[in-house]
Amino acid sequence: MAVLTLEPALPGERGGSRRGSLGICLGLLLILMIGSSGLLAHRNRDTVIPLDALAVAVGPGGQVIKVAAVNELVPGSRVLAGTPESSELASEQADWLASGTVPQVSGLGSDMVAAALLDLHVLSRPYGVPVAGWSDPWRYVWPRDSAMVATAFARTGHHADAERILNFLQQVQPESGLFQARYLPDGSGVPDDRGVELDGVGWALWASEQVAAELAETQRPAFVQRHRLLLDRSTEAALNSIDNASSLPAPSADYWEVKEKRLTLATAAMVCAGLQSSAELYRVIGDDHQARAAAAGATRLRAAIHNNFGRDGYPRHLGGRSDSADLGVDFLLPPMTSIVDQTVVSAWDQAPLLMARPGGGLAPGGSWRRDGISWTNVTASRAMTAAFIGHHDEAVARLRWLDQHRTAAGSLPEKVLPNGQPASVSPLAWTAAAVVITADQLSG
Repeated sequence: MAVLTLEPALPGERGGSRRGSLGICLGLLLILMIGSSGLLAHRNRDTVIPLDALAVAVGPGGQVIKVAAVNELVPGSRVLAGTPESSELASEQADWLASGTVPQVSGLGSDMVAAALLDLHVLSRPYGVPVAGWSDPWRYVWPRDSAMVATAFARTGHHADAERILNFLQQVQPESGLFQARYLPDGSGVPDDRGVELDGVGWALWASEQVAAELAETQRPAFVQRHRLLLDRSTEAALNSIDNASSLPAPSADYWEVKEKRLTLATAAMVCAGLQSSAELYRVIGDDHQARAAAAGATRLRAAIHNNFGRDGYPRHLGGRSDSADLGVDFLLPPMTSIVDQTVVSAWDQAPLLMARPGGGLAPGGSWRRDGISWTNVTASRAMTAAFIGHHDEAVARLRWLDQHRTAAGSLPEKVLPNGQPASVSPLAWTAAAVVITADQLSG
């Protein structure tokens, strides 16, 4: 019996709550159609519906719209062609792009990096902070996606845009330091009761250090002081999370966006990365006491990760199987940390064998459902790690694959189906940012 369903959720659909009204309607219809048989497909889907395999652009009046093909755009821009404002808006985008750099990668002869930067620029309208995607269920600000975008902006010379994102995170962060899963882009609150995700503090600290590192040395102390509240609250929350006998944080949802009963490597690794970044930031402003506390916390947590996850081959969950490896392994390596541990690299080397999909990309993890779908944010993140640990050929090869699977309008989608077709929301901020960061590292 053929069952018509939406694409599987996660990580871009954030555990299924990103399906929106279309998903609800289809779900109700599906239940009515097959309720009597008791069959509701979840893992094995016969038909996959592409969602928004398009691009975003600035249209009349400056509003953001969707376009389906590159010929709808002013060449070299993300501006709708044929409107009275087209020329002026395209010029503004060109000026913004020229105010920074567009990394050039040998062996990657395309406009993918420039297009990714422009997509991030458009996704940041109108509040100056990037939403994960422009479709309604994605039109929110996630700390982890935002951290990636801030880093991409900083590495390409768009410092004001990068700092605006950190300002937003500092504004919405509560006194506890613990970030909610996502926020309304105007900063007025959260869209639902999804709750706290601990890795947010790690992402915020990591991005702060990444942005600071791109500034002139004389500018860094003032930058850190402007974000001192974000630094202090995030560091305290991270240290509190490991203030226990195991030195490991409690279970929390990570980039898979599902409730977890067991600690994931991704959460532990990002808290560790955040503490290492915190120590560097405190050193910038000469706060040696706080720097030592953060560095000691990072050292203690990293040892606990190696003792508890490393013995099993760095699986997704504490006590899990080694064949469940996911991006948590990447988060133990540069650029998330300055440490290159060869035992982690060995596990990282094996991960693609577990995560590979027929279309050429990667799934979220080795224990992910075998549906044949590749996820571009995972693939791009793998390319990013490869670039930073010296695996140049793999990084370029994965960038080429992403380039070959862009939408007709030239944007990077969330997913690629087994037949090579782009699917789901496009553009996806995480993927675009990871591509920019990877290209910048390779171009250096």
